[in-house]
Amino acid sequence: MLVPFESLPETSKVWIYQANRSFSDQEIQEITSKLENFITQWTAHGSTLNASFEIRYKRFIILALDQKINAASGCSIDASVHFIQQLEKEYGVDLLDKMNVSYKQGEFIAYKQLNDFRKMAKEKAVSPKTIVFNNLVNTKAEYLSDWEVPASESWHNRFLK
Repeated sequence: MLVPFESLPETSKVWIYQANRSFSDQEIQEITSKLENFITQWTAHGSTLNASFEIRYKRFIILALDQKINAASGCSIDASVHFIQQLEKEYGVDLLDKMNVSYKQGEFIAYKQLNDFRKMAKEKAVSPKTIVFNNLVNTKAEYLSDWEVPASESWHNRFLK
Protein backbone atom coordinates (compact mmCIF):
# COMPACT_ATOMS: atom_id res chain seq x y z
CA MET A 1 0.00 0.00 0.00
CA LEU A 2 1.37 3.39 -0.98
CA VAL A 3 1.56 5.72 2.02
CA PRO A 4 3.09 9.19 2.39
CA PHE A 5 6.86 8.96 2.87
CA GLU A 6 6.66 11.25 5.91
CA SER A 7 4.23 8.87 7.64
CA LEU A 8 6.63 5.92 7.61
CA PRO A 9 8.38 5.27 10.94
CA GLU A 10 12.08 5.97 11.20
CA THR A 11 12.70 2.22 11.56
CA SER A 12 11.48 1.65 7.99
CA LYS A 13 13.89 -0.15 5.68
CA VAL A 14 15.25 1.94 2.80
CA TRP A 15 16.88 1.04 -0.49
CA ILE A 16 18.66 3.78 -2.41
CA TYR A 17 19.23 3.55 -6.15
CA GLN A 18 21.47 6.20 -7.67
CA ALA A 19 21.32 6.96 -11.36
CA ASN A 20 24.41 7.54 -13.46
CA ARG A 21 22.72 10.62 -14.92
CA SER A 22 19.98 13.06 -14.00
CA PHE A 23 16.42 12.25 -15.00
CA SER A 24 14.52 14.75 -17.12
CA ASP A 25 11.33 16.28 -15.74
CA GLN A 26 9.34 14.08 -18.14
CA GLU A 27 11.18 10.96 -16.96
CA ILE A 28 10.54 11.90 -13.32
CA GLN A 29 6.81 12.18 -14.00
CA GLU A 30 6.79 8.78 -15.72
CA ILE A 31 8.96 7.09 -13.06
CA THR A 32 6.81 8.58 -10.29
CA SER A 33 3.72 7.05 -11.88
CA LYS A 34 5.47 3.68 -12.30
CA LEU A 35 6.67 3.74 -8.67
CA GLU A 36 3.15 4.54 -7.44
CA ASN A 37 1.76 1.60 -9.44
CA PHE A 38 4.51 -0.76 -8.30
CA ILE A 39 4.17 0.10 -4.60
CA THR A 40 0.37 -0.12 -4.74
CA GLN A 41 0.72 -3.73 -5.93
CA TRP A 42 3.84 -4.69 -3.93
CA THR A 43 3.20 -7.62 -1.60
CA ALA A 44 5.02 -10.16 0.57
CA HIS A 45 3.39 -13.59 0.60
CA GLY A 46 0.10 -12.01 -0.50
CA SER A 47 0.11 -9.34 2.21
CA THR A 48 0.25 -5.69 1.27
CA LEU A 49 3.34 -3.71 2.18
CA ASN A 50 3.20 -0.20 3.64
CA ALA A 51 5.75 1.53 1.48
CA SER A 52 6.66 4.78 -0.17
CA PHE A 53 9.34 6.43 -2.24
CA GLU A 54 11.13 9.67 -2.96
CA ILE A 55 13.02 10.87 -5.99
CA ARG A 56 15.78 13.26 -4.90
CA TYR A 57 18.00 15.56 -6.91
CA LYS A 58 16.57 14.10 -10.15
CA ARG A 59 19.02 11.25 -9.61
CA PHE A 60 18.14 9.07 -6.60
CA ILE A 61 15.20 6.72 -6.13
CA ILE A 62 14.59 5.91 -2.48
CA LEU A 63 12.21 3.05 -1.65
CA ALA A 64 11.06 2.78 1.95
CA LEU A 65 9.13 0.00 3.65
CA ASP A 66 7.53 -0.18 7.10
CA GLN A 67 8.67 -3.66 8.13
CA LYS A 68 6.76 -3.56 11.43
CA ILE A 69 3.51 -4.17 9.58
CA ASN A 70 4.80 -6.67 7.01
CA ALA A 71 8.46 -7.40 6.36
CA ALA A 72 9.85 -7.77 2.89
CA SER A 73 10.36 -11.36 1.81
CA GLY A 74 12.92 -12.68 -0.63
CA CYS A 75 10.28 -12.67 -3.35
CA SER A 76 9.17 -9.11 -2.62
CA ILE A 77 12.76 -7.88 -2.62
CA ASP A 78 13.31 -9.70 -5.91
CA ALA A 79 10.21 -7.98 -7.29
CA SER A 80 11.57 -4.56 -6.34
CA VAL A 81 14.96 -5.30 -7.93
CA HIS A 82 13.22 -6.56 -11.07
CA PHE A 83 11.20 -3.33 -11.15
CA ILE A 84 14.40 -1.27 -10.86
CA GLN A 85 15.98 -3.35 -13.64
CA GLN A 86 12.97 -2.56 -15.84
CA LEU A 87 13.51 1.15 -15.19
CA GLU A 88 17.17 0.75 -16.15
CA LYS A 89 16.24 -0.80 -19.49
CA GLU A 90 13.42 1.59 -20.26
CA TYR A 91 15.37 4.76 -19.49
CA GLY A 92 18.88 3.64 -20.45
CA VAL A 93 20.19 4.39 -16.99
CA ASP A 94 22.29 2.51 -14.45
CA LEU A 95 20.65 2.24 -11.02
CA LEU A 96 22.19 -0.89 -9.51
CA ASP A 97 25.95 -0.37 -9.82
CA LYS A 98 27.18 0.19 -6.26
CA MET A 99 30.75 0.86 -7.40
CA ASN A 100 30.06 4.52 -8.14
CA VAL A 101 30.05 7.63 -5.98
CA SER A 102 27.81 10.67 -6.10
CA TYR A 103 28.81 13.87 -4.38
CA LYS A 104 27.99 17.55 -4.41
CA GLN A 105 29.94 20.15 -6.31
CA GLY A 106 28.10 23.25 -5.17
CA GLU A 107 24.48 22.59 -6.16
CA PHE A 108 25.51 20.15 -8.89
CA ILE A 109 25.52 16.39 -8.24
CA ALA A 110 28.64 14.74 -9.65
CA TYR A 111 28.85 11.04 -10.38
CA LYS A 112 32.16 9.16 -10.61
CA GLN A 113 33.35 5.60 -10.72
CA LEU A 114 34.86 4.57 -7.40
CA ASN A 115 38.39 4.42 -8.84
CA ASP A 116 38.06 7.96 -10.21
CA PHE A 117 36.77 9.21 -6.85
CA ARG A 118 39.72 7.54 -5.13
CA LYS A 119 42.13 9.32 -7.52
CA MET A 120 40.37 12.63 -6.91
CA ALA A 121 40.75 12.15 -3.16
CA LYS A 122 44.49 11.46 -3.53
CA GLU A 123 44.84 14.56 -5.69
CA LYS A 124 42.86 16.58 -3.09
CA ALA A 125 40.15 17.36 -5.69
CA VAL A 126 37.65 16.23 -3.04
CA SER A 127 38.10 16.96 0.64
CA PRO A 128 36.80 15.70 3.98
CA LYS A 129 34.16 18.45 3.71
CA THR A 130 32.90 17.30 0.30
CA ILE A 131 29.25 16.28 0.68
CA VAL A 132 28.80 12.66 -0.42
CA PHE A 133 25.78 10.40 -0.60
CA ASN A 134 26.07 7.34 1.61
CA ASN A 135 23.75 4.94 -0.22
CA LEU A 136 24.53 2.19 2.31
CA VAL A 137 22.11 3.55 4.90
CA ASN A 138 19.51 0.97 5.97
CA THR A 139 16.70 2.80 7.74
CA LYS A 140 14.68 5.94 7.22
CA ALA A 141 16.33 7.45 10.31
CA GLU A 142 19.80 6.81 8.84
CA TYR A 143 18.63 8.15 5.48
CA LEU A 144 17.44 11.37 7.09
CA SER A 145 20.61 11.89 9.15
CA ASP A 146 23.47 10.03 7.47
CA TRP A 147 22.75 9.90 3.74
CA GLU A 148 24.00 13.34 2.72
CA VAL A 149 27.12 13.92 4.81
CA PRO A 150 30.69 15.23 4.63
CA ALA A 151 33.03 12.56 3.25
CA SER A 152 34.85 12.54 6.59
CA GLU A 153 31.67 11.13 8.23
CA SER A 154 31.04 8.39 5.68
CA TRP A 155 32.67 5.22 4.39
CA HIS A 156 34.19 7.49 1.71
CA ASN A 157 36.62 8.71 4.40
CA ARG A 158 38.94 5.77 3.74
CA PHE A 159 39.97 7.40 0.45
CA LEU A 160 40.89 10.70 2.07
CA LYS A 161 43.82 9.36 4.12
